[in-house]
Amino acid sequence: MDIARRNNVTVTGNPQGPTVVLAHGFGCDQNMWRLTVPALAEQYRVVMFDYVGSGRSDLSAFSEARYSSLDGYARDVVEVCGALDLRDAVFVGHSVSAMIGVLAADMAPERIGALVMVAPSPRYIDDADYRGGFSAPDIDELLTSLESNYLGWSAAMAPVIMGNPERPELGDELKNSFCATDPDMARVFARTTFLSDSRDDLKSVRVPTLVLECTQDAIAPREVGAFVHRSIPGSTLITLDAIGHCPHLSAPEATNEAITGFLAGLR
Repeated sequence: MDIARRNNVTVTGNPQGPTVVLAHGFGCDQNMWRLTVPALAEQYRVVMFDYVGSGRSDLSAFSEARYSSLDGYARDVVEVCGALDLRDAVFVGHSVSAMIGVLAADMAPERIGALVMVAPSPRYIDDADYRGGFSAPDIDELLTSLESNYLGWSAAMAPVIMGNPERPELGDELKNSFCATDPDMARVFARTTFLSDSRDDLKSVRVPTLVLECTQDAIAPREVGAFVHRSIPGSTLITLDAIGHCPHLSAPEATNEAITGFLAGLR
């Protein structure tokens, strides 16, 4: 199987530098990192890809059985890293990709040497003394709406996820990204994302880890960032002066500064 074609792998930046892998979240693709790449390209080799079912990946490779769990997406990551023979790469994952990175690092520890988790959430549903930001009925309603009218759901939810209502072009970009995703494949990824519970997986992390949260995030409230930070020994938590769930688009300067500062500390 041609992994590079399957996952639309892109390699740019400094071929002699340490490798940074940028992984997009639900309903997105690698283009969402376009404001981050210039901050990395001079010093780092930058790898981007699309999960199967997203962006310009090979949609014929999609399997509902495989991608009905986060392990399936983590296998994408491991196979991309293997195809490029990466060692000790820094994996930067946005949203659900932050947890996918945790799973991938556990599957293939030789491939991933550090994690950057951008607006992560190990569980979206509240549970006992854990606040994920949503009740179980909230998530049921979200998924029912997505499955019954994906385009309508995209138009309604994208501005909520993005925040920054005074900059509607940001919400429009996310809506367009959602709408460009095959609805049936998006349904599978959405269920996998919003019904996942990866809290116990955080305990397996043994690599340097940066957790980035935003001051206001409708999808991953600050209690979640604090939980992730507490659960990963030795992790660093930075609260970005940013609103919404996509700081790499809404506040790229602050996001890039945090990422490059962390990377510099690894060298």
